[in-house]
Amino acid sequence: MTDPFESEEGQFLVLVNDEDQYALWPAFLDVPAGWAPTGPAGERETCLRWIETTWKDMRPRSLREAQSTSGST
Repeated sequence: MTDPFESEEGQFLVLVNDEDQYALWPAFLDVPAGWAPTGPAGERETCLRWIETTWKDMRPRSLREAQSTSGST
């Protein structure tokens, strides 16, 4: 069996969590708790490109907010 997360032929979802972190997820699997679909659904490369162009700051939201209130970037 091939890894469904690496399948070039599979269908995928883009997921986001409460910390504004993104993940590529096989469409046939249930969305895990704490994550929600966002962006496109479809081919792996389409979803990966969307994540790459959308997720500019990989720091979790809580860290970004803490750093913005402390004056750090």
